[in-house]
Amino acid sequence: MDITSILGLVIGTVLIVFVGITPAKLGNFWDAESVAIVVGGALAAVIASYPLGILKTVLSHTKMLLQGNKYNIAELVNTLEEMAQLARKNGLLALEEKANELDDMFFKQGIMLIVDATEPEEVRSLLENDVDAMAARHEESIGIYDKASAYSPAFGMIGTLVGLVNMLKGMNLDGDGSADIGPAMATALITTFYGCILANLIFSPIAKKLRVRNEEELLYKQIMIEGILAIQAGDNPKFLKEKLVTYVSQKQRQRILDPDAAPAKKGKKGKDEE
Repeated sequence: MDITSILGLVIGTVLIVFVGITPAKLGNFWDAESVAIVVGGALAAVIASYPLGILKTVLSHTKMLLQGNKYNIAELVNTLEEMAQLARKNGLLALEEKANELDDMFFKQGIMLIVDATEPEEVRSLLENDVDAMAARHEESIGIYDKASAYSPAFGMIGTLVGLVNMLKGMNLDGDGSADIGPAMATALITTFYGCILANLIFSPIAKKLRVRNEEELLYKQIMIEGILAIQAGDNPKFLKEKLVTYVSQKQRQRILDPDAAPAKKGKKGKDEE
């Protein structure tokens, strides 16, 4: 589980409430009408911007925000290496049974394409088109939060303008009306405060985290495509593995190539311990 989204929200809230505002003055920052204008207005604008089919994807995003990286690249590379060994030994047709055991439909589709002797260019084109379409769908869903991040400060400003107009319309400088200017101005500005909080502490971080999850899946599928094409080309299994690990960091690369190697520890004098 990846709790960084919750952790960031909690830390941001604590800093704003206990350092910026202080609990004793927290009541000064509550205004139900401002909440209605900012939250309600932003949600209404988002709903007006997208069809229902895209808005439904929001329900699945909570799980995506909290789960860690579910794509095990080490396991994928090892599976592709085993398939390469099997294909070199028994031919590509031997992979059909392995393909039927796969739960990942994209992976299964790719293996079946090479089993059916589809041209490599066509295999790459079909699989990459699938990935491009997936990325476009993801970006469309992520755009919901980009729009919400843009709309929130805008409706905060709308709320501020509404408050200022009402304050100026009701101002009576001949009597005691000038005494109400401060509280009325504060109420008008609260909507801008709400809009900035929603945009920068909630919606923008959600959009960024979803893009990180999208990039993880894109990397996983790119490695899968290259591995499938390498199997079709008859590459040496060891070379295939060396080729695929170039997509990951040096630290992760070492773990994949030599999973039994224990990380070296340094003693007080900086010498490696056995």
